Amino acid sequence: MARRHDHDAAGPAELLEAKAALRDEVWRAMSVQGVARFPAPANRIPNFVGAEAAAVHLAGAPEWQRAATIKSNPDSPQLPVRVRALRDGKLLYMAVPRLAGADPFFVLDPGHLADPPHKAASIKGAGRSARTVGLDEMEPVDLVVTGCVAVGEDGARLGKGGGFSDLEFALAAAAGLVGARTIVATTVHDLQVRPAGDIPTTAHDIAVDLVVTPGGAFRTARGRRRVPKLNWAELSAEKVAAIPLLGRLQER
Repeated sequence: MARRHDHDAAGPAELLEAKAALRDEVWRAMSVQGVARFPAPANRIPNFVGAEAAAVHLAGAPEWQRAATIKSNPDSPQLPVRVRALRDGKLLYMAVPRLAGADPFFVLDPGHLADPPHKAASIKGAGRSARTVGLDEMEPVDLVVTGCVAVGEDGARLGKGGGFSDLEFALAAAAGLVGARTIVATTVHDLQVRPAGDIPTTAHDIAVDLVVTPGGAFRTARGRRRVPKLNWAELSAEKVAAIPLLGRLQER
């Protein structure tokens, strides 16, 4: 059995178990023909049939059309979103998986790609068309696209459990690249959308403003946005050791 992504997460055991149970429920629901797409959903941000249609709906949203700079997760279901961003001429930042490396973000400039967008926007293709940068080299971000295992109608987000999306947002906020007004969007299958109040959250969890499925989009009720902050007490020594950027920040 694969080790859970939250194995090095800090926090109340009851909350971690509740989130883990909900992930398993979603992964099981999506592991059927006509919903799942390679790779298999379990232990991933699940890829799904209709991801391209969801990307088209996202591209039609005013929030997308206003954005010049987009930051996206590197997972398979958001590949159509990243391709669309490059085709629409937007500057694209993509996290290096697990924030590994001294400079943990790829930057893809649509005017300077070694490969067509559908190749350049993949993890493998980014190695040819992108360079890696640190937070101090990045420009402010207009729209954040995050992958989800589940998302609530109230904007609550459930990831794989590793905490990387929340950590990315907290680091970007500390660097002045995102803030309380930054729009957060996700593309998901309808089976990943949960009723309001179904997903437990903590203070460091990011909230989603715009949820897009293959059938369309809806906006969550935006309250007073909490901007996640880097809380060293919630980061295990294992997590800090695995991410060079955190190690550098801790030494300051």
